[in-house]
Amino acid sequence: MVGLSVYNDKNESIGSINDMLTDKEGKIKAVVIGVGGFLGVGEHLVAIPFEKVKFVSEPVAYTGASATPPAGGSRPASSTTTGAANTSTAPATTAKPNPWYPDHAVFNATKDELKAMPEFKYST
Repeated sequence: MVGLSVYNDKNESIGSINDMLTDKEGKIKAVVIGVGGFLGVGEHLVAIPFEKVKFVSEPVAYTGASATPPAGGSRPASSTTTGAANTSTAPATTAKPNPWYPDHAVFNATKDELKAMPEFKYST
């Protein structure tokens, strides 16, 4: 789960999972989310209670500039009329969700709200 993208309810990327904290019995108690920064530099870590994070198997809904998203979340077919016809027999590029691993996590907060939370630090 480390590295899994985290989005808010508005499908805005707010960070990624850095760690999952467990109790002595092995139950996951908190998810550590890294917010901001670049390649881990300047990243703000926050610990969120596990029950407040939702894991989703479906890909994030498309929120691009076009008025309507492409069907099935895949790229639209080319609409050009010049050149050779597409004779590919490959199936359409609709990605199937991995049944063993969620596509992303959802936590309802903005990046600024997460950055304002107390920073999580590992004890030494």
